[in-house]
Amino acid sequence: MSKVLIAVDGTKASTAVTSTFYNSVSRPERLILLHVEKLEGRSLMVDMLGDAEMTTLKESMAGTEHKVALDEKADKILSYYKHEFENSGAGEIVTMVRAGHPCEEILKVAAEENVDLILIGNSERKGLSRVISGSVAREVQKHTKIPVLVAKRPPSCEEPYSWRDAIAAVSVTSAIVFALFLFGTFVHR
Repeated sequence: MSKVLIAVDGTKASTAVTSTFYNSVSRPERLILLHVEKLEGRSLMVDMLGDAEMTTLKESMAGTEHKVALDEKADKILSYYKHEFENSGAGEIVTMVRAGHPCEEILKVAAEENVDLILIGNSERKGLSRVISGSVAREVQKHTKIPVLVAKRPPSCEEPYSWRDAIAAVSVTSAIVFALFLFGTFVHR
């Protein structure tokens, strides 16, 4: 394999690309790490913008604090993944930042670089969340003839607990202890 494009972002889903790369991809001559900035943040508005509107948005964002923050975030993400892949046996590692629709930008870079494989993480959204915001991995697969390898995070018990998990655990434990207390009180009468 000559060229591999790996699309990365700051999500937990994206971290699966590292192990998938090491376990499933032969070492390429050129490894392209791509991060696509979402200029509008978490808004779904970007999916409704055409090329002209996206160009206007990019121009109006240039030099703003928001764009500087996005660039710093992109540098941090790409530095992390570049460090992760430095000892992978890949020849040249190139980092790229694009702004716009993630699927479109991934496909543009794949075509420009004539890649042999696209590796992308899967957020594993389900239900209404997937319907509303879609899946970049699924869209990339649907719109390209280039092989796409979708990396999924394995289930893990090592995930950090949220405060809701802690409250639920304490509530269940308290209920069990109270039930045992009541049971013991009634049995010993």
